[in-house]
Amino acid sequence: MFTFIHAADIHLDSPLRGLELAEDAPLDQIRGATRRAFDNLVELAIGEHVAFVLIAGDLYDDDWKDFNTGLFFNQRMVRLKEAGIKVFIVSGNHDAASQISKTLRLPDNVHLFSTRKPETLILEELEVAIHGQSFASRSVTEDLSGNFPRAVGKHFNIGLLHTALTGREGHAPYAPCTLDGLKAKGYHYWALGHVHQREVVNETPWIVFPGNIQGRHIRETGSKGCTLVTVDGGEVTQIEHQPLDVLCWQRCLVDVSDCQNVDEVYEQTQACLEKALAAGDGRPVIARLELHGSSPVHQKLQAQGAYLSEEFRNLALDLGGQGLWLERVRFKTREQLDLETFMQSDEALGSLVKNLLELDLAAKSPHDIDPEIDAFLNKLPPELRSGEDPFDPTADEQWQELRTDIQNLLVAQLLESGGAQ
Repeated sequence: MFTFIHAADIHLDSPLRGLELAEDAPLDQIRGATRRAFDNLVELAIGEHVAFVLIAGDLYDDDWKDFNTGLFFNQRMVRLKEAGIKVFIVSGNHDAASQISKTLRLPDNVHLFSTRKPETLILEELEVAIHGQSFASRSVTEDLSGNFPRAVGKHFNIGLLHTALTGREGHAPYAPCTLDGLKAKGYHYWALGHVHQREVVNETPWIVFPGNIQGRHIRETGSKGCTLVTVDGGEVTQIEHQPLDVLCWQRCLVDVSDCQNVDEVYEQTQACLEKALAAGDGRPVIARLELHGSSPVHQKLQAQGAYLSEEFRNLALDLGGQGLWLERVRFKTREQLDLETFMQSDEALGSLVKNLLELDLAAKSPHDIDPEIDAFLNKLPPELRSGEDPFDPTADEQWQELRTDIQNLLVAQLLESGGAQ
């Protein structure tokens, strides 16, 4: 029996993005989160006496700013070497051969798979065969797994691959492959990387995305870590998610539809933040607070938005001390209106509101309304359209939200101008 660790998407020294934290937040601690999470991985490997560690791509987050990143990694690999632990790595789109210009000789317990063709390494003492291939360039569009060899007989076979598989939302379709194609190789375990959300794709054979080891922005919420795999008699007997992250991202969605005043909104918000803090399981939490719903206090929330944002930040501080911060506060509420009764009236304004709500806003994209929309978007500040939470009305989800917001805004303004409120 032996155990191994399957990790991926370390993104060593990647910054945590999109933060709008209070001045007293421990920014140095936050900036070093990926290193501290990687230290947790090393400690786990040593503590569990694993036979080897697999890293399925994106060890680095593009080229290093200086050699400190490589030195840090090598120092941790030496610790694993002293513990008798081997490490096997494939590069992915972020740390492809074409992306990393600086290099350091790796310790001899670390093997980086070739970019030219698949390699197979045999660990005779464990009767294990590890097959892998690294990315030569950032954009790999062919199915690398297609050239992987068939399983080595009488060995526990592992495929190490950075891939989008058949496609995953929010991830570029690099090295696409199919579930049937992976199964056909006859391997016992496919150690995948690239997708930052943990996912057990298949169990016979095991095909697993462990997710990244540290969430870096609000789209990477929840527990992050690696997968600890136990093998006995040539079969996987257990796989366990092992948390490694040192900071946890959470989204706090507060429905204020039933709130009759700001005090009730405050109470609902407090309950949501307490839940987020508990979900951190002792780790510091960075949360995005979003208030939504059709509410009678909509206008007060909008009018006092700046003040309430600071109140909520202070509430987070009271609840969590140095363990809870708000990344951003968003007010996405709407006015609560008795439109059904209003539209049944004989008033001309009621008829206009009814027609407005029935207005065809079913255009599939803003291009259907204005073919020149791209020219307008290109004039927007780059920072508005980039980062981890970009403004892109051409994206389906944002377009649906915009349509709803436009409709509600038009109705609210019409009623206000008509004296219906």
